[in-house]
Amino acid sequence: MNEQEKWNYINTLEEELLLGGVILSEWSTFLAKDAELAFCSGANLAAILAAQAAIESHLRYVYFDPVQTKGWGLYHLIENAGLPNDLNNSLHKLRKYRNQWVHVEYPTQDDHLLEKPEYYEEELEEMAKLAIKSMLRVLYIDQFL
Repeated sequence: MNEQEKWNYINTLEEELLLGGVILSEWSTFLAKDAELAFCSGANLAAILAAQAAIESHLRYVYFDPVQTKGWGLYHLIENAGLPNDLNNSLHKLRKYRNQWVHVEYPTQDDHLLEKPEYYEEELEEMAKLAIKSMLRVLYIDQFL
């Protein structure tokens, strides 16, 4: 996807998912905007990380008291937010995928990354698409008319 196709993807998702009004914190808004900018600019890993930060921020803002969730990671937030099962599954898939990139176990085993970077770029782009969609679903889940 080129940059314009990515913006069109986001706009289509917003038209599909946003049917009313939502209340977002400034943190969630800032992080979501950054995720979208990263995605459209081709920084797919950055898009995944920023989208998950926006998701975490929004879940804390809408569903939990900050004292209650002190020390909770994204896993606990997802499990305790009461989100639809398909969204839960997508968020856990993203979380696990992100962990592979954030917590690299064997940084010296990089032959495949060097030999086939296009494989990783394609995979990252698909996961970034899922991250953007999941982020918007979380941000727009509690709408009012």
